[in-house]
Amino acid sequence: MSASLAQSFDSSRLSFTLEQGRFGEHVFAHVLLCLPCRVLTGYFMKKPPLIWLNVILFTVTFLLAVLVTPWYGFSHGLSAGLWWAMLATVLFAGLSITAGYHRLWSHRAYDAHPIVRVLWMIGGTLALQNSILHWASDHREHHKHVDHDDHDPYSASRGFWFSHIGWMLRHYQANRYHDYGNVKDLQKDPIVMFQHRYYLPLVLVLNFGWPLLIGWLLNDVVGALLLVGVVRIVINHHTTFFINSLAHIWGGQPYTDRNSARDNGFLALLTYGEGYHNYHHIFSNDYRNGIRWWQFDPTKWLIRACSWLGLASNLKRCSGYQIEKAKLTMQFKRYQARYEAKQPTTSQVVLERLQHDYEQVLQKLKAYYQARKVLLDSKTARLRDHVHADIDQLKHQAQELRSAFQLHRKRWRAALAEQLA
Repeated sequence: MSASLAQSFDSSRLSFTLEQGRFGEHVFAHVLLCLPCRVLTGYFMKKPPLIWLNVILFTVTFLLAVLVTPWYGFSHGLSAGLWWAMLATVLFAGLSITAGYHRLWSHRAYDAHPIVRVLWMIGGTLALQNSILHWASDHREHHKHVDHDDHDPYSASRGFWFSHIGWMLRHYQANRYHDYGNVKDLQKDPIVMFQHRYYLPLVLVLNFGWPLLIGWLLNDVVGALLLVGVVRIVINHHTTFFINSLAHIWGGQPYTDRNSARDNGFLALLTYGEGYHNYHHIFSNDYRNGIRWWQFDPTKWLIRACSWLGLASNLKRCSGYQIEKAKLTMQFKRYQARYEAKQPTTSQVVLERLQHDYEQVLQKLKAYYQARKVLLDSKTARLRDHVHADIDQLKHQAQELRSAFQLHRKRWRAALAEQLA
């Protein structure tokens, strides 16, 4: 069988969407269909050489976590203190990745005090996910070339296994290991470069020294090495890996369908708020992932708390107008697709009317946000320069425009629903 024919069996060519509530069904289909395809592809096509250090690290830590640690717990016991220490270290290392590696250094979504940057550097080193410089470089490439098989380091289009962990097991992009041209800004950060230069000794000191200290304090060195060391590393690894894999497979797409990223509230619980990934991929410079007050995003809350304490500043937020526009655009796109599927002989007149109504809604939305901006600017000017402005009138105008937008949007949605009835 030729390489080109084998490629046709590659699981990366099998596209599927996991909507909420159908996760088990599609995972079964993935195992049934994709894994044999990957075996065939691997047999007929030469793969890059294995990165044995990573293979050994992931294999040994996983086996110690799922086999040796339970045995030790049943035979010797694991104190409550060890469990609390593990939980605290998991949270510290995990939030250092999401608030530090990801939102601070990869996306520059806010500025942080040196004390905070040092803490994120220490926690990120504990998480054992490479240096800040390397991690951010990979992540920026991921956003630049999302879902591209050759340029996205952990492209979800190549399947769950590849995007979750497979991309780290082979030299798929060896030419990029020393090319940090896309993170020149981070090379000016002394904390980033210190960690990068001394990454290995820092990893060894922190990932052995911290569990050993906990074990010495609680009189159980072996238990601490297993629970606070190994089990904690496995948890930190896979909660981050879920963002690269499941967050591109399972969930909804309320903001964009130009890439595979999904919003999933359940994944947000496991990933410190990173589960709102569809929003993140279209508004990546926003320090928030969960933008609603009720959405679980502890990383956002932590960054905001740091700003209240004077430890973070310049928190970037995307325009409310752009966010609402993206949602309306996706809603209209889905209505169009459903209408065209229902009506094979689509009426051009109907489509033009729906398009006109959609544009009218966008105009109402824009007018509201313009009035809102004028109101906020006037409030700022009055406080800063003691400039007189009729705030009550501006507030009333903004409220009227908001009500007009909401009413127009409601009527537009009703008209769309009527066409689909």
